[in-house]
Amino acid sequence: MKGFTGMLKQAQEMQARMENVQTELEAIEISGEAGAGMVKVVMSGKGDMKSVFIDPSIFKSEDAEIVEDLIVTAHNNAKAKLEEAVAEKMKDVTGGLQLPPGLMPGM
Repeated sequence: MKGFTGMLKQAQEMQARMENVQTELEAIEISGEAGAGMVKVVMSGKGDMKSVFIDPSIFKSEDAEIVEDLIVTAHNNAKAKLEEAVAEKMKDVTGGLQLPPGLMPGM
């Protein structure tokens, strides 16, 4: 039974580390950009968009579709960076063990 108790203790320690990582991720802000920095998006560690910056020179064009595409591209850029940051944090918690998607609540 010592093995089972040891496994239970390891699981509890891993859960505590995951909770710490979630707290750290909530404080992270990741930015993404598009159009050579003309559009920038800032996201929280949870993936919520916090702010958008649009260079005023973009509005000289009458093509709103370009601005919309740049916002989507900047958001996707920030999201990709966020996913990398989350994966790196999780690697620290799990010791490189690949966890199935959805195992960590809120991710």
